[in-house]
Amino acid sequence: MEGVIKDTDFELITEIQRPDAKKRLCLGLAMGQLGVCYNIYRNRLGQIVLDPVKPVPAYETWLFENKEALASVKRGLAESAAGRTKSLGSFSAHAKKD
Repeated sequence: MEGVIKDTDFELITEIQRPDAKKRLCLGLAMGQLGVCYNIYRNRLGQIVLDPVKPVPAYETWLFENKEALASVKRGLAESAAGRTKSLGSFSAHAKKD
């Protein structure tokens, strides 16, 4: 779970909410617009963290399964963000022409 908590500034949304007979809690007020899917974590004290995630299409999962390729993409993004880029000119000569 290391790295899941990105911000420790929590806001109390509702107090003492009891689960229904099927052990469900209504989280509507807490959801906001963050995401539609959640990873759910529970620690040994029973505290629960919902971490919003966005699903990845199956045809893109290869990148997340290939650690070397993912590391390369992350390096490239970091270099770009740091302004360490150089123009290689136009690649239009290599484009397919219909």
